[in-house]
Amino acid sequence: MIRNKLLLAAIVAGSTVTVSQAALAYQAGDFLLRGDIAKTSPEGDASDNIESENGFVGSVGYMVHDKLGVTLGSSEEFEHEFSAGDYEGSFEQQPIDLMVQYYPLGGLDARVQPYVGVGANYTRFSGESDDLNIDNTWAAKGELGVDLFVTKNFAFNGFASYTDLDADYSLAGVSDEADVDPLTVGGGVTFRF
Repeated sequence: MIRNKLLLAAIVAGSTVTVSQAALAYQAGDFLLRGDIAKTSPEGDASDNIESENGFVGSVGYMVHDKLGVTLGSSEEFEHEFSAGDYEGSFEQQPIDLMVQYYPLGGLDARVQPYVGVGANYTRFSGESDDLNIDNTWAAKGELGVDLFVTKNFAFNGFASYTDLDADYSLAGVSDEADVDPLTVGGGVTFRF
């Protein structure tokens, strides 16, 4: 009799774990909301002259398939200090991204959900110092990330992204192009609905 009760308890416990694991899998129709703290660091030719900056980034996404999602993301404005010869100034940049993300473990029973994304980035520049004007720019963007689920609807998130950003600018009447190429690394939370 005790053996039957232990066997029944083991079956119930095993099925509960299986059901809860299946509930962790990304599925078509899921909405994702991410909020992260990130550091963006210029990595291109202009990187020696532009300081890194920290800030909030976020995105909203929709799973169109168990393994494929689309996200729209942005951030607060990152204010960067820079120098060019004897000139020192600052500017603000705000990236806006439309990404397609592939989740190799989407639809599978996994607490860890890695993803890779590619997409388009539009960077809006503002708050330029005197004698500086930077044109808003379109660029390609790539991203790697992972969600670690704690509950069915809550996960910790970590990511790294790279944007191939070349911005046209004019400084004191001289026009040129800055190879900025920001690398952004961050961590935060993901909510699934």
